[in-house]
Amino acid sequence: MVQASLEVLGGSRPLQQLAEWLDPPSYERLQLRANLVRSLNRGASTGRPDHLLHRNVSVRSVRICRITETVYEASAVACENHRARAVALRLERRRGHWRVTALEIG
Repeated sequence: MVQASLEVLGGSRPLQQLAEWLDPPSYERLQLRANLVRSLNRGASTGRPDHLLHRNVSVRSVRICRITETVYEASAVACENHRARAVALRLERRRGHWRVTALEIG
């Protein structure tokens, strides 16, 4: 989910692929942020390093904490180009299916 979310922001993965894994508020927030990143990238000159935001993502580490049997929280460090990002998410099991109910990308 971490890598896929950052790939959505980078434009290399369609957001619709994550629809079944994200609850509606998380989906909408990721969609809004992807639109903002896309508009920044369109307006960036080729000399600015920011125009490659969220490209070449690799997840370096993940930590998971069990809250209850149906709720887990996780944090991850993802690297892209020359930047590391912190990502936090909450996963909840509802009706036999795991969904991300909170997603924060630093």
